[in-house]
Amino acid sequence: MFFCRKVFVLIVSIICSPMNGVSMTEKELILKLHDIGAIKFGEFTLKSGIISPYYVDLRPIISYPKLLRDLSELMWQKVVHVRADCVCGVPYTALPLACGISLRYNVPMIMRRKEAKDYGTKRIIEGEYKPGQTCIIVEDLFTTGGSAIETIILLEERDLIVKDVVIILDREQGGVQRVEQKGYNVYVVWKLSDIIQVLSDNQRIDREQLHAITQFTRENQCTM
Repeated sequence: MFFCRKVFVLIVSIICSPMNGVSMTEKELILKLHDIGAIKFGEFTLKSGIISPYYVDLRPIISYPKLLRDLSELMWQKVVHVRADCVCGVPYTALPLACGISLRYNVPMIMRRKEAKDYGTKRIIEGEYKPGQTCIIVEDLFTTGGSAIETIILLEERDLIVKDVVIILDREQGGVQRVEQKGYNVYVVWKLSDIIQVLSDNQRIDREQLHAITQFTRENQCTM
């Protein structure tokens, strides 16, 4: 009887455990992102001029409060163990995510502007903070990690301490490694390979698209 119970528990644990590091709840969120058009497939011209077989735009999540809340919670769980006197969202897509973390977990938020105003306070960092405080950077995704690095530099110039960055998606083009080599910890909710595997398993993309995305990622690595 005891043996049967152990076997039953083992089977249940195998069924309920995440596959490829992605839980059932996370799979549902990935499918929801695809449903709302935050993840698209086709031919897209990137800022660099390169043609990509996929495009990720997380801006639509602001119109889906539950999805925004769930993504913010996933991000916080990645960094809940590290010190955070405040969080800073990288403009603009990550700002709602940082706000979601701030509201849900009562962590003060500061905000980096893309450009300082030429009137009023002329501040490029908005919100209240003190030198010596520790700040977690919140970003939507990494390609090169350049926007996060720019934000870190601005915060460190104001004597804030930055050790950790949390992102929703690593496009697996070298951005995470680039930021880590500069001495920062990067916490990732999903890798691109996680997302395309979930979408492939659920017949959202075919084998040809899967191959094209994998090849694109391999051939378009950022330089360190």
